[in-house]
Amino acid sequence: MKFRTLILLFSTLLLFTTANAQDATAPPIEDSINQLRLTPEQRQRIRTIFEENKTERQTTNRRLREAQFSLTQALDAEPIDENAINQRVNDVAAAQAAQMRMRIQIELKIRRELSPEQLTTWRRLRLQMRDFMDAQRPFKRRPAAQGLAPRRNVRPR
Repeated sequence: MKFRTLILLFSTLLLFTTANAQDATAPPIEDSINQLRLTPEQRQRIRTIFEENKTERQTTNRRLREAQFSLTQALDAEPIDENAINQRVNDVAAAQAAQMRMRIQIELKIRRELSPEQLTTWRRLRLQMRDFMDAQRPFKRRPAAQGLAPRRNVRPR
């Protein structure tokens, strides 16, 4: 059964990634959704939550894309206008904050639809996905990542 809105639910659950960023080694989203054992009524209420917030999600995402594009333009402008760049950075930060608030509000609405057992499963799945995403990130160490020698504890003379 395809439930696009439930996949969006998991994209909210997985704040670190989107449903499109899944690779072959990722836990299947459908299996995760099935682990929640949502009733048909819960599925419908969650669909309704996403439908009610669809316009806001689209607007918030568009605002962030536009702010990021404006920042890129300001960075590429000649001559460099640091005030414009700082303003664009603030615009991006505000758009990101609005997007995060919206995602959290949707998640809270969804959580209210879940039973205590489902919430426990939700938390477990979130931790599993966080662990999975952490394992997918490249190991970032200063020397390896930047080709630099390790820092030495150097005492001033």
